[in-house]
Amino acid sequence: MRSGETISVTMAPETLRAVRESVEAGEYESVDAALDEAVRALQRQRREKADHLESLRARIQRSLDDPRPELTIEEVEADMEVLFAQARAARRA
Repeated sequence: MRSGETISVTMAPETLRAVRESVEAGEYESVDAALDEAVRALQRQRREKADHLESLRARIQRSLDDPRPELTIEEVEADMEVLFAQARAARRA
């Protein structure tokens, strides 16, 4: 038996219906089990987003710390054209 605090939650009718349908379909033992899983999924999603954001920040910082000289927009466009041409050629091959 689980121990925990009893709370009152107000849910949109369609949300409650979806939870109850999941319980009735045997996906979960009870409404509280379904809600526990939903909270764990939300926590996992938040951790994944935080990890992704941290990864992006690290990439940005590495770019800022890169000692190589900055490229002009013209140089970037020229490099991109070369990459696109290579990708088109690889697709045709």
